[in-house]
Amino acid sequence: MQKLHSNQRMSQTVIHNQTIYLSGQVGNSEDDIKAQTLTCLEKVEKLLQEVGSDKSKLLSATVWLKSMSDFAAMNEVWDKWFEGVQPPARACGESALARPELLVEITVIAAE
Repeated sequence: MQKLHSNQRMSQTVIHNQTIYLSGQVGNSEDDIKAQTLTCLEKVEKLLQEVGSDKSKLLSATVWLKSMSDFAAMNEVWDKWFEGVQPPARACGESALARPELLVEITVIAAE
């Protein structure tokens, strides 16, 4: 098992048995839902690239929205990001996030 970008509370990336687990990624709190979603996905991409994987190897994703009223706008960014790539299994729900200004959090599991 390998853990990267760890602190006392969590690791950003955990690799175990050729599976990559990423912690929840959030955007910039001053941005709107589309920009926050894109930032989340860019962070996911960067962390996956760091360990030799990419979005085509995503197995599953969980998307937490502060409000389901942002579902369509989040999906616009999500769909564009996955153009030409089969998307992973996905769940999406509404939740209070760590800070009130955050609108979306995305966590993923990928293959190496």
